[in-house]
Order: sequence, then structure tokens, then C-alpha cells
Amino acid sequence: MSPAVRGDTMTTFIHTADWHLGMTRRFLSPEAQSRFADARVQAVRDIAALADAEGAAFVVAAGDLFDSNHVDRQVVARALDAMAAFNVPLFILPGNHDALDAGSVYRSRLFTERAPDCVTVIADAAPIDVAPGVQVIGAPCATRHPGRDLAAAALDGPASQAGLQRVLVAHGVADVMSPDADDPALIRLATLRAALDAELISYVALGDRHSSGAVGGDPRVQYSGSPVATDHGELDPGNALVVSLGDGPPKVEARQVGDWRFMRIEARLNGIEDVERLGMDLDAIPLKQRTIVRAALIGAVGMGEDARLQEIIDHHGDLFASFTISDGRSDLAVYVDDDDLHNLGLTGYAYEAASEIAALSAAAGPQQQAAQDALRLLYRLTRST
Repeated sequence: MSPAVRGDTMTTFIHTADWHLGMTRRFLSPEAQSRFADARVQAVRDIAALADAEGAAFVVAAGDLFDSNHVDRQVVARALDAMAAFNVPLFILPGNHDALDAGSVYRSRLFTERAPDCVTVIADAAPIDVAPGVQVIGAPCATRHPGRDLAAAALDGPASQAGLQRVLVAHGVADVMSPDADDPALIRLATLRAALDAELISYVALGDRHSSGAVGGDPRVQYSGSPVATDHGELDPGNALVVSLGDGPPKVEARQVGDWRFMRIEARLNGIEDVERLGMDLDAIPLKQRTIVRAALIGAVGMGEDARLQEIIDHHGDLFASFTISDGRSDLAVYVDDDDLHNLGLTGYAYEAASEIAALSAAAGPQQQAAQDALRLLYRLTRST
């Protein structure tokens, strides 16, 4: 395919990465895990539909499409079925999770025999003609731990060519985002910028980071992020990027693909009003069945307030995809005063035992949590009689 001269010609493509098909999350119930897996496969079809809607000439997927090279056969079969929805070429770069080693999922008989015609696995750094005047250069991972800057190595081959746009597809951590500056596998932003400034390449499509965004503020170097959120702490996940190449810098726009969310909530509870407010705040969160919440609870509540809190937690545990209390970030004390004990309606030995449990629940130590759980159970039992 002969290169086209830059001018009025604009080429649009989709940049995606980190599908992590086959990913599991231990905090999800089997039912929620099934929906989480279905959402990841559906995202593949949604990206195909996005390519059609945007008039994209091709799609690049920058690594970690599979969570590992050892995913179940069904995961691969469902992935290939979803990839068949693409009406334009799909170029897949092996990442560190699905490296192109001897046991790679991309070398499996299932993949090689059933991969749709639109799929090309990038096996080396040889330039690939993908559209008139546009090439893709890949930096595939051959092992889980490459030990060198694969992006820089891929740039050693091709020479600059007037009128030709090139997209570098790589997978790894950019040095400006890593605390380990001496890691030899880091992708050096300075190297990428030098190649971009020399017009050796026009855009760098990166994978590995699950949050969307430019690297070092340079719009020519982008992580697409995962199309479906994978964990807490991700910034703006759930996207695919629409990239347009023409005269001047590439135009990059994020398009939402997935709607699963990971949320952190911190609530300070010092009375029944705070407890009820937490319940109302949780009620107001949309798409609960696709939202994973980790809550940090801070403060001090009485036995009755704690009982109401447990009702709220149990109720929303049934509604959200996952609702957990963060042990490491929570500091909620449950206090028991004389009125609480008397309101239990206990006498004699039962009252004395409850008083001892209350003392243990108020004292820091290995028995504190068990004592608090015992008081909660006792409170519920006395309320139900």
C-alpha cells in the first residue's frame, strides 16, 4: 500500500487496551462475577460499534486483552465471538498478561483456528500498512517481564518517511508515572517525544494503565485505560479513545464504553442522624448492580445506632455488586452504656454476661471484634422477642 501525502486526508481509528477478559474479583459473589465477566465481553462489541459509528479505519488494542495466557477455553471462545463484530481490522498487541510466549493464548489452536479475519496479532515490530498513508508499528511483549524498553526498541527500525503517519502501539509503564526510575522495562517518554518531534511517529497508543489519559501532558502519547473498570483508585476508566490523524497534532477524544464503577465512601458516624444519612446517600447511588463499594466508617455509635447501621449494610449488600467495609481505613467504635444494657431486658446471669461482653467490646484487643459481633447478635435477639 503506497503512502498518501498529508493534507486534507484525515484517518480515524480506535485506541483500546486492557480488556482483561477472564478477570476475576474475589470480593464478587458468583452471580456478580458472572455479570462482571459478561460486561467485559459486551465492551468488545461496544468498541466494534463505536468504530462503525466514528467511521474508524481500524482499531488498535494495546495489550492485556486477556487477563492471562491461562484463561478458560470458554473465555477465549466468547472473546473471538465478540471480535467477529468488528467490521474493520483489529490489530492486537500482546501485553505482559497475554505475552506472546510459547504458551500464549494467541498461539493456541482455538485462537488460531477461530480468530475472525479482521484480527491480526502483532508479532514483531515490522511496520504494518493499515490505511492509505498510515502504518502501525507494534512493540509486543514476548515475556511477562520484558526487562527492556520495548517501545524504544521498536523505534530502532523504521526511518522517517515524508507523508507517512505511523502509530506506535506499546504496552508498559511510562517512566514519568513510575516510582522506580531504574526499572529497565519502563517506557521512556523522552524517547517517544523525540520520535514524535522527528515525525518518525504521529501517535503512541499505550496499554497497561487502566486509567485513561495523556502521559506527561502530551496528547500524542495516551493510555486508553480499561473499557470496564477493574479496581478502586482508577481515574476515568471505562473508555475507548477515538484518534484522528491529519495535519497537526492528533485529535483524541474519549468515549465511554463501560458503566461498572468502583467507589470509595468515607462516612463519619456519631449518631442516628449520621447513620440515616449514610443510608440515604447509598440509596441515591445509581446502577447499584454494577457498582462496587468499599466503605470506611469512622466515629462512635451506640448499640441501637449500630443495629440500624447493620440493617443498612445488609440491605445494600444485597443491592450493590459488592459492598464491603474497609478494615484498614475504618475506625468505628460501638459503645455500650448502662441504658443500652438495661434496654436489653436481661436480668441475673444474662445481664452479667452482657456486661462482661460490653467491657470486652470497649477495650482494644484480640477479642474486641468478637465481642462487638456478640453484642450485635444479642441486640437483635432481644429485639425479635
